[in-house]
Amino acid sequence: MLLAAIAFVPMDDRPVTAELPVMLGRIAGVRVEAPPRDLIGRFLVPGRSDDLIAWLNREAGRPQTRAFVVSTDMLAYGGLLASRVPGPSYADAVFRLRELVQLRLESPGAWIGAFGTIMRLAPTGIPAGTPFFAAYPMWPYLQQYANLHDPPLPGEAASAGHLRELIGEPALDAYLATRARNLAVDRLLLQMTGEGVIDRLVLGQDDAGPVGLHVREVALLQSELAGANLANRASIEPGADELGMALVAHAIARAATWTPRIGVRYSTPEGALYQDPIEYAPISAAIDALIGVCGAVRDDSQSEIVLYVRVPGTTSSEDDALMGEMKNDVDRGRSVAFADLSYLTSYRDQAAFAQRLLTSGLASRLDAYASWNTNANTVGSALAEAIAAGVGRRLHTYDALAHRTFTFVRFVDDYAYHDEVRPQLNATLAAQGITDHTLLAPAAAASIAQLDRSLLWNDAVGILSQLDPGYHVAAISIGLPWSRTFETSIDVGIAPDLSP
Repeated sequence: MLLAAIAFVPMDDRPVTAELPVMLGRIAGVRVEAPPRDLIGRFLVPGRSDDLIAWLNREAGRPQTRAFVVSTDMLAYGGLLASRVPGPSYADAVFRLRELVQLRLESPGAWIGAFGTIMRLAPTGIPAGTPFFAAYPMWPYLQQYANLHDPPLPGEAASAGHLRELIGEPALDAYLATRARNLAVDRLLLQMTGEGVIDRLVLGQDDAGPVGLHVREVALLQSELAGANLANRASIEPGADELGMALVAHAIARAATWTPRIGVRYSTPEGALYQDPIEYAPISAAIDALIGVCGAVRDDSQSEIVLYVRVPGTTSSEDDALMGEMKNDVDRGRSVAFADLSYLTSYRDQAAFAQRLLTSGLASRLDAYASWNTNANTVGSALAEAIAAGVGRRLHTYDALAHRTFTFVRFVDDYAYHDEVRPQLNATLAAQGITDHTLLAPAAAASIAQLDRSLLWNDAVGILSQLDPGYHVAAISIGLPWSRTFETSIDVGIAPDLSP
């Protein structure tokens, strides 16, 4: 039986941001309610923020709604991509964010978690001629400009001047004004947290390294967070796409009055020092912060969940040791989550280790598997899945089939699609003379989506036979939700084989 509900507003409609958080609830037996799909937009079409406010008000009127997890980007602007472009004014955003005040008044006992982003350096990449802000070649010019030091170093002055000429004053001013608007909104969110409107706030720095226009913004926000004594209720950290999952995991854990203790083990002695090129801090900082966002604490000595982190450069002997340690832990009945970050330098390496997990049978005994996009995305997904399983077991509402399905989807998506299928899709497009894959024309999108379905279907069947022998794919729908090859959608139902 499903317990009290969590009302969840995603940052956009991608499967990893809109569907996985709902699937977490199914694992735990905690209902996660999401808005109708037409309210959250699609790719370049923003969500309908004002209609989402009405939806949230209806959820607040339901006695079973005990928590809210809300993307402030969706509420204020219409989603993650809409947050990167000129559009809603600061006044518009403030008006919409006052819905959080209304939720607090209508549901004084509910827990409100909010997640937003510090604007990334690159505008959304789209082909030339697309009616959206900073289409090619503008967006790479802006990206290069934003990645310079602020102010530019002497050796960068000529490049900065040339880029300003290429961009043009109107576009550059619009970009900088959008950054200023978003910074003001993020400061407002910290203020609302200090006033008790928001119980837990996380601001994720979307795709940005240690140098660029975001550095001053992050420093200012960190200073204001510290000055308001919000360290236990707000955080600023690398990442974006995983934040909804992390806060839903936090809300789910609260339903069980459980603060999970997480131990972390790296595949190499220096693993904690590795830094993702598009994150501004070492992975240890992101991992420790995500543990807190998930409502957990770091405890390496008395852990209830052990997070194993495989970093780039792990040797074969270190891989052997990693496999042995994970097997020993699951043999002792410990919950093990696995995050493979080796894709940051080698998809082939990641694919080989994923296959090793499947072939050995260890994959089916893990409580979580993830290996996609940035390290924060990967770790947040793995932690959230393991916590959802732990909650379900504690509440005796655990859904083993939902858990199997979640893990199966992660292997199909993170391993089969990104390591095996996506390179074939991109090569096919390139052979047709299509080199820009950021938004495909309808005919090309339809053709490549069909190829995606045929290739990934075969891989999915093979993975399931290794991950869960005795189960079969009962139904599956595969697509390219944003008409590009960066992500795929996998809507699947698996079922046990019938006895002969």
